[in-house]
Amino acid sequence: MKSLRELFRIGKGPSSSHTMGPQKAAKIFASHNMHAASFEVTLYGSLAATGRGHMTDVAIDEVLRPIAPLRIEWQPQVFLPFHPNGMKFVAFDNAGNQTDEWICYSVGGGALSEGEKGRWLTGLREVYKLNTLREIQDWCESNGRGYWEYVNESEEEDIWDYLMDVWKAMKESVERGIDHEGALPGPLNLPRKGPIYYVKASGYKQSLQSRALVYAYALSVSEENASGGIIVTAPTCGSCGVLPAVLYHLSKGHNFSDTRILHA
Repeated sequence: MKSLRELFRIGKGPSSSHTMGPQKAAKIFASHNMHAASFEVTLYGSLAATGRGHMTDVAIDEVLRPIAPLRIEWQPQVFLPFHPNGMKFVAFDNAGNQTDEWICYSVGGGALSEGEKGRWLTGLREVYKLNTLREIQDWCESNGRGYWEYVNESEEEDIWDYLMDVWKAMKESVERGIDHEGALPGPLNLPRKGPIYYVKASGYKQSLQSRALVYAYALSVSEENASGGIIVTAPTCGSCGVLPAVLYHLSKGHNFSDTRILHA
């Protein structure tokens, strides 16, 4: 099993594979081509077919256009051999000569792959020796430890700093969502409902309030994701609302400390 960093990724919605992955790829390519005069990005296969709806072009544009002019090509009928979510980044100099080219793939959950030809992406090492929940549970019971203590033994020391950043991003996505009124992006002009449910839930009697608040929190984060806001994959953008909603309610409604939330 790999690090929890691969499960919880902080990034831009609404799709871990169509938005977060391409934006991460753009940042990597930009870091190697800061002096480029222009860029061209070609999106292939399913990444191109639904890219506009997932704001793939917006995510890439935010990274590369501040450096140099950018042209994005859409090739939904062309599928590269390794994965349907293929991308090709090209950099040019002032004379229009190609100076760099990189092909990579957004393989889900915000993760990237270079296929069989690695160049800039390093392999992810296995962090956890045990690979099933049953094995981990047996270890915890045999050693009188909690799940978080197994994490503490397996991960690097700064994992708790990273998870604190994750928790902070989760809280902020809930709080933005319950305060963010108006319509979601897109031609349907669907109104946000998270803030409405939050107001309603706040007025319920105590026996009904907990469930209603958790629902309002989860919906609010999902709407932040749909609008291209910053969220945490858990493990994808599509499921990003559930875990923050539960943890936020434990924090606010049951006074759980940050330490207890991180251990959870």
